[in-house]
Amino acid sequence: MANIKSKKGVIGILTGGGDVPGLNPAIRAVTFRALREGYQVIGLRRGWAGLVDIVREKDYDNSNNFQTLTEEIVNRAGRTGGTFLHSSRTNPGKVQKDQVPTHLQGTYNADRNDLTAEVLKNLDWLGIEYLIPIGGDDTLSYGVRLYQEGFKVVAIPKTMDNDVPGTDYCIGFSTCVTRTIAMTNDLRTSAGSHERLMVLEVFGRYAGFTAMLPTMAGAANRCVIPEHKFDIERLAELLVEDRNKNPSRYSVVLVSEGAMFEGGEMVFERETTDAFGHKKLGGIGDLVSEKLKELSPKYNHGKTIDVINQKLGYLVRCGDPDAIDSIVPMAYGNLALDLLLGRIHGRLVVLKNGRYDNMPIDAVTSTKKIINVRDHYNTERLRPHYHSFEMKPLFIMTSEMG
Repeated sequence: MANIKSKKGVIGILTGGGDVPGLNPAIRAVTFRALREGYQVIGLRRGWAGLVDIVREKDYDNSNNFQTLTEEIVNRAGRTGGTFLHSSRTNPGKVQKDQVPTHLQGTYNADRNDLTAEVLKNLDWLGIEYLIPIGGDDTLSYGVRLYQEGFKVVAIPKTMDNDVPGTDYCIGFSTCVTRTIAMTNDLRTSAGSHERLMVLEVFGRYAGFTAMLPTMAGAANRCVIPEHKFDIERLAELLVEDRNKNPSRYSVVLVSEGAMFEGGEMVFERETTDAFGHKKLGGIGDLVSEKLKELSPKYNHGKTIDVINQKLGYLVRCGDPDAIDSIVPMAYGNLALDLLLGRIHGRLVVLKNGRYDNMPIDAVTSTKKIINVRDHYNTERLRPHYHSFEMKPLFIMTSEMG
C-alpha cells in the first residue's frame, strides 16, 4: 500500500551517473511545474540505488532513499551545480551479491541479481505513477527497461560527454566545454613561460565531443579522440611544429580519456568495473606526455621539450551551470511534464536541429552517438575540420547518431 497520497498523482524523479551542472535546475523545473499542475513529486535519492534500497515498512526510516520535494527545497538548489538528490552508478538489473540490500539477501543471492521486481514494488509502495530519470545512456538504459516492464517513463538526457543518442544536446555539455576553454587558457601562462608542450586530458570514453569543441573554439592546437586511433609520432611532429610557430613557444593538445594509440587499447586506472560494466578510465594523458617528451628531440633539432601534463577531470563538472545549462534543463523539465500531462510516456526529451522535441526512449539503447570522423575530424592534422558550417546545429557536430 502506498504511504504517500496526492490529488492528481505522484511523479518520481532521480539523477544517475556522473554529476554535471544543470541537474538541479532540471529537478527544479519538473517540481515547480508538477506542483502547480496538482501533482506531488518524490525525489529518489542516489539514482537507482534509492529505489533498490527502500524497505517497504511504514515505520522504517527511508529518508536516505527518497524525499518529498517542495518549491522551497528545489528553489534553493536550482541555481547550483551537482545534484542535491545525489547520484550513483547502480544498475538494478545487475546488482552484485555484496551490494544486495540486507533485507533482500535471503531472496537474492546470485553473483549478479535482477532486482527489477523489487523496484516495481517500491514504486507502487511509494504511489509513484510516472518516473522521470535524468542521466546518460547507462542510467537511461534502465529507464528503457522499466518502460518495457510497463511503467510510465519520460527521460531527460544528461552527460557532459554529450553522447546520448537521439539528441543534439545533453545537460552538462556546455558548462564542460566552457570550463575546458577557460582552464586551457589559464594554463597557457605556465606553458608559455616555460616554452613547453601541454597535454590536457579531458573526459570522453567513447565520444570525443569534449575535446573537439574546445579545440574548434581555439583552446588547443590539436586533439585526439576515441573515434580515431592516433599516431603518436605524427602528434609529436605537429605539436613541435605548432610550438615553434608560436611566438610564446608552446602548444596544446586535448586528449580524450578514451583516446587510443595506433595498435593500442583504452587505458584504465583499475580493472574493477561499475554496475554497467565500465572500467575506470584514466592515464592516457600521462602516457601521451611521456612519449611526446621522448620523441620531441626528433622534431626539435635534437633538443628535448618538457611537457606540462594536467588532467582536467572533475574541475569541468563541478560548480554552477552556465547559461545554456540553466536554460535547457528548464525547458527539458517542462517538456517532460507536457508529455506526462498529455498521457504520453516512453519518450526521451531532446534538442534536435535547434528545436525542442521528443523521441522514443529506446533511442538511448539503439545505437551509439560518436564523432563522425569523415565529416568532422582531420585525421592527418589531428584536429577538427573547419568547413561546411551552414545549417549545422549550435554545437556543429552533435546531430549524428553514431
